[in-house]
Amino acid sequence: MTHIFCALSFLLLQADVDPGAAAASGPTGGSAIVEMLHNSGPVAMAVLGLLLIASLYSWSIILGKWSSFRRAAAQSKRFLRAFRKAGRLQEIAAVSEQFKPSPLVNVFDEVYETYRRQTGGYGPPKNVIAIERAAQTASSESLTVMEEKLTWLATIGAISPFIGLFGTIMGIVDAFHGLGTAGAATLRAVAPGVSEALITTAAGLIVAVPAVVAYNQFTARCREFGSRMDDFSRELLNSMEELSLKPNQDPMEREAARGLHQ
Repeated sequence: MTHIFCALSFLLLQADVDPGAAAASGPTGGSAIVEMLHNSGPVAMAVLGLLLIASLYSWSIILGKWSSFRRAAAQSKRFLRAFRKAGRLQEIAAVSEQFKPSPLVNVFDEVYETYRRQTGGYGPPKNVIAIERAAQTASSESLTVMEEKLTWLATIGAISPFIGLFGTIMGIVDAFHGLGTAGAATLRAVAPGVSEALITTAAGLIVAVPAVVAYNQFTARCREFGSRMDDFSRELLNSMEELSLKPNQDPMEREAARGLHQ
């Protein structure tokens, strides 16, 4: 990249600036960008079009993931409050669909379904290891869903600068070609190629930066949700293990333990 900017600087230093040409260089600001786009060649327009498609796709992923993660975080807090206030697992199972955006619900549903297959919904779990495996499987599946399409953000963030760099190289080639055609090192001869080089470089960075930032943030949120699911799995399993019937347990305590699972 340093060599590219050195080449651009060399072209600008070698070009003779004509005051009349500079005065007639045209509009400035936003209209200047429009003018540069209008004068861009087919290669530059293809690069910009590809970057535009990548940008729109990355922003659709960013907005979709941001909304889904926000809902998942809010519903997880509500679900935990309901779980800790409930007196029986059956109560949570009956209302779990209300908190469905939360990944904790998937963990609870899988664990509760495994528990029901073991006990029919009554009494302590017969195989805690099987329930632990069910919780791990549900956590893994939920994380897989949450991480869906994040690799596209990483890909767009990684390749967009190189796509822009391709446009930069082709712009420099066009600038050198303009010098050879004009036969004199004037600013008007190199300006189209230099403008193409700069605008494609800027476009590549504009597309890449939001994608990289969003990928890092969403990856961190996925790790956070993974930790929350692990903590909830342990909390759920602990609540079940505390209800394990002991040989010398009082009959009244046994009935109370059964009542929590009903």
